[in-house]
Amino acid sequence: MSEQASTPPHAPAIVGASNRAPVKHEQLTAGIGAQLFNVDLGAAARDDELFAEIKSLLLRHRVLFLRNQDISRGDHVAFARRFGELEDHPVVGSDPEHPGLVRIYKSPDSPNDCYENSWHADATWREAPQMGAVLRCVECPAVGGDTIWANMVQAHQKLPQHVKNLISLLRARHSIEATFGAKMPIEKRLALKAQYPDAEHPVVRTHPETGEKVLFVNGFTTHFTNFHTPANVRYGQDFTRGGSDLLQYLISQAAIPEYQVRWRWQPNDVAIWDNRATQHYAVMDYPPCVRKMERAGIAGDVPY
Repeated sequence: MSEQASTPPHAPAIVGASNRAPVKHEQLTAGIGAQLFNVDLGAAARDDELFAEIKSLLLRHRVLFLRNQDISRGDHVAFARRFGELEDHPVVGSDPEHPGLVRIYKSPDSPNDCYENSWHADATWREAPQMGAVLRCVECPAVGGDTIWANMVQAHQKLPQHVKNLISLLRARHSIEATFGAKMPIEKRLALKAQYPDAEHPVVRTHPETGEKVLFVNGFTTHFTNFHTPANVRYGQDFTRGGSDLLQYLISQAAIPEYQVRWRWQPNDVAIWDNRATQHYAVMDYPPCVRKMERAGIAGDVPY
């Protein structure tokens, strides 16, 4: 692997003995992503050892892919709950019988302002952003509608040292009002912000399970909260341009191909990702086709 430093040093070992063969997996790029074979996630929801092996591979590869997962919504939710409690989305609808299973359905009738094609980590506008997600493809176009993930541990590792020094103590705001709320009438937008005030997170977070440093700004990030100091600002130009230019430079790191893996969906495919260490981008090149995805979002902890 050409990016050995981007492999988590503290992924948990698999404990216990079993007659079952280890999970077969194939690494997809040098820095991120692996495909699993001969695994049924319905069985993994009930098998402690199998789940532990999948989790270990997730910490190592950041995002895992499986094909031919013709599982029920109940099994989808049960597997995702092995990682932690699930949470709904305040704007995107969930399956009424399975709270926490968000339905991301796009069709020719979908509003053209409901987009996903922006680099982001899910729900960083929450005080405790999601730990990860399990996304299953229900229906997709024959061509188009891929999803791309980026390794934000590697993105931080590869930053110039002077940039690492500059951002090591910076903090930034993340907003649902400025993103999902932007298309709402002002009264609804302000009510959404009152319910979910802008969250403040470190620009570089520490992964709670591996100890790695993660570049933690994305499409939900609006501005730094502690950039305007004598060390960084001489005149107003340094503040208004210096801070915003630096933030856009950091957000743009997810777009570097060397940090990415791209998945071409088929029905019943599943992706499992670590939202703490990655960002993703849903490619909107398929309209007017139909694309139906169901995502179980897993509650996380407060970044530090």
